[in-house]
Amino acid sequence: MSNKMKATFLVFSCLFVMFSCKKQSGETEKEVAATPEVIEEHSNNLNNWFETQFQEAVSRSPMTQTYLGIKTADYGKWDDISSKKEVEDLARAKQHLAYLKDSVDVSKLNDATILSYKLMKQDLENEIQDFQYRFYNYPVNQMSGMHAQIPAFMINMHSVNDKSDAEAYISRLDGLDELFTQLIDNMKIREKNGILPPKFVFAKVLDDSGNVITGQPFDKSNQESTLLADFKGKISKLELSDQDRDELISKAEKSLTEGVKPAYDSLISFLEEQQHRASTEDGCWKFPKGNTFYNLALKRTTTTDMTADQIHELGLKEVERIHNEMRDIMKQVNYEGTLQDFFTYMKEDKKFYFTNDEEGKAAYLKQAVGLIDTMKSRLDELFITKPKADIVVKAVEPFREKSAGKAFYQQGTPDGSRPGRYYANLYDMAAMPIYQMEALAYHEGIPGHHMQRSISLELENIPKFRIFGRYTAYTEGWGLYTELLPKEIGLYTDPYSDFGRLAMELWRACRLVVDTGIHAKKWTREEGIKYYTDNTPNAESDAVKMVERHIVMPSQATAYKIGMNKILELRQNARKKLGKQFDIREFHDVVLTNGAVPLNVLEDLVEEWVASKNKEG
Repeated sequence: MSNKMKATFLVFSCLFVMFSCKKQSGETEKEVAATPEVIEEHSNNLNNWFETQFQEAVSRSPMTQTYLGIKTADYGKWDDISSKKEVEDLARAKQHLAYLKDSVDVSKLNDATILSYKLMKQDLENEIQDFQYRFYNYPVNQMSGMHAQIPAFMINMHSVNDKSDAEAYISRLDGLDELFTQLIDNMKIREKNGILPPKFVFAKVLDDSGNVITGQPFDKSNQESTLLADFKGKISKLELSDQDRDELISKAEKSLTEGVKPAYDSLISFLEEQQHRASTEDGCWKFPKGNTFYNLALKRTTTTDMTADQIHELGLKEVERIHNEMRDIMKQVNYEGTLQDFFTYMKEDKKFYFTNDEEGKAAYLKQAVGLIDTMKSRLDELFITKPKADIVVKAVEPFREKSAGKAFYQQGTPDGSRPGRYYANLYDMAAMPIYQMEALAYHEGIPGHHMQRSISLELENIPKFRIFGRYTAYTEGWGLYTELLPKEIGLYTDPYSDFGRLAMELWRACRLVVDTGIHAKKWTREEGIKYYTDNTPNAESDAVKMVERHIVMPSQATAYKIGMNKILELRQNARKKLGKQFDIREFHDVVLTNGAVPLNVLEDLVEEWVASKNKEG
C-alpha cells in the first residue's frame, strides 16, 4: 500500500475535518422545493463545505502545504505521523460521513455536486472500512519511505527564495529526529501485529539510508553530503551578505550533525535489528487475515469487483495476445527465430542501448525531451483541453537511483511555479533500452501523467479534494492508454519502437499475473522473477525490481492494465453508439476534465456524454 507520507496520501487527509453548515431558520431541507435557486444555494453550501475541509486539512499538514507550494508559519515543520493522529483522523471521517448522510439532501444538488458528494462519501466509507488494515504496509521499503522521501522532499519541494525559507530548511533538519522517532514507533507497532518487511528489503533501505549521511559534514571526505550540497546551492542564489551566508551554512551543518544524523542512526540501528527477524515469505497471505486484506486491496486499486483469480486469468490472456502481436513485428523486421530468441536479441544487441556513462545518459535525456516536444506539436489532433503547466525531464538523483523505479512522474504546483517532472532512472542504462524510450516518454510525460495530472490541477469548477484525488486504476490506466494513443496518429514509425510499446504493455499484463501469483497463489520471489524473464524482453534487473515492488505494494501494479482496458472499452462502446458523431477529442475531455475518478464513475460519465450526443443528433 502507498506510504502515508506521499503527497497523494497526505492530501486525502483533507477529508477528515468536521464543519457544520447551518440551515435556514425555521425550515428543514425537505420543506424547500428544489427550484433552480434552491439547487444553486444548496450546491454552493456543500461545495463551500468541501473547500473548508480541504483548507483545514492542509492547515494540519505542513508537508502537504509544501507539496502545494504554500508557505505558512509551518514551513519549517513536519507532519504528525503518530498512531494517535490516525485515530483522530478516523473520528473526523466518521463525523464527516454522518454529516453527508444526515444533513445533505442530494435531491437539491446539481449534477456536478452530486458527483462530488458520491466521491466524498465513497472515500470516507472506504477510509473507515480500511482503518482495520492501517498497519498492513511497510513504512520503509525500497520503493518509498521517509528514509528516501525526506531528502527528495527537501531537494525538490522545499524552495528557498529568501533567508526565512533557508531558516525553515534548517528547522526541518532539526525536527527530523522527532519525525523518525514516530516512524520507528509505527514500525514497532506493525511488527507487533505481524507486519514485518521481507528480508530482501533491508539491504536496500540500509544502503539508501547510509547514503544520506555520507559526506560533509557527517565525515571528513572531500565530498559534500546530498543535503548540505542542496542547501548551499539554494542559498547561493540569494542576495545575502557573506556573514549571513556563513551563519546559515554553519547552522545547517550543526542541524545535519545533531538532527539528521541521530535520526538516521536510530533508523539504521532499528532496521539492522529487524533484519535479523525478517523472513523470506513475500506475499501478504502471511499477514493475519492476509487473504481478506489482499482482496480488499485489489478492490481499492482497480475500483472493480474483479477477484484475484479473474485478474490472474486476464493477465495470462493478455500476455498471449501481446506475444502474437510481437511475432508480427518480427516478420516486419525479417527476424527469423523464436520469440525468446528475439527477446535475447533485443536484450543483447548494443545498438538498442546508450552507453552506461555520462555521455550516454545525456543523450538519453536529450532524446526524451525531443520525443515529448514532438508529441506536444500533435496534441490538437487528440485533445480540446491541454495543460498550461510545463514539463521538464530529469534523471533520478544519485542518492536514490539504485533502488528507485525505472521512471516516474512528479506533478508541479497548481500555480505553475514548479513544473511537472518526468524522472528517468539512468543508474543502469541496460535497463533503459532505446526502443522503449518512446512509450516511456508518452506514459510519464505527454500525453500521459503530465497531461492528466496538470489538467486536473488546473480545473476550476470542482472541489479541491477531487483535483488532488488519486484513483490508481484511473491515473495509471490513462498512462498506459497514452502509450498506445500516439500510434493511432502515426507515431512509432520505427517497428522496434512499436515493439517497445508492446513490450511495455506486455510488462503491465505480466504484472496482473505476478502480483496475484505472489499474494494469492503463494508464488516465491524467484518464481515471479522467472515469469518476467521468460515472458518479456526486459533486463533481469527490471524483473527483480518489479517483483520486489509487487511484494511491498500489494495490488498496486494491477491498476495499469485494468485501467487501460476499461478506457479502451469505453471508447469502443462510445464509438459504436455514436458512429460519425464520435469525436476522440471530446471523449478525452470527458475522461480528463472531471479529475481522477473510479472506473465505474468514469463509465457513468462516458455514458452520460454519449446520451447527450445522441440527443443533439
